[in-house]
Amino acid sequence: MLSKKLGVPYLATGDIFRDMAKEDSDSGRFVKETLTQGHLIPDEKTIAIMEEYLAKPEYKNGYILDGFPRTLVQAQAFKEPIDKVLYIKVSDEEALKRLGLRIAKEKREDDSQEAIKRRIALFHEMTEPLLDFYRDQGILIEVDGERSIEDIHEDVSKKI
Repeated sequence: MLSKKLGVPYLATGDIFRDMAKEDSDSGRFVKETLTQGHLIPDEKTIAIMEEYLAKPEYKNGYILDGFPRTLVQAQAFKEPIDKVLYIKVSDEEALKRLGLRIAKEKREDDSQEAIKRRIALFHEMTEPLLDFYRDQGILIEVDGERSIEDIHEDVSKKI
């Protein structure tokens, strides 16, 4: 919704990695195994992949990133300017509930209950520190994510 409103492309690392996991290559098999186990793709690989994608012409006038940067190392290594960082806050329980619905609907290999729980733990360990990093820069926008999509979108639109 935000991508459409702002007229800029949306790029999600999860989508990129799931596409890569379908490839019959060494990197495809590595990504598939890593995601299936609920681990993060290593920082250096993630940064290289994102830099490669963002060099494409469709991203020259801006973009919305989803899932990147995910670690402090990625944030510090990423050289592109970041205007705003959006944190849609949901409880672990709500995240498990929503992802459980996605599991039932989409049947993705990287969405086992174990993998999801591991990713939530990784979020707390690796991604939460980014909140202070971006808060200190004055670019963090926090939004209550336990409401309707329309209410969240309206709140985000007002705050950006």
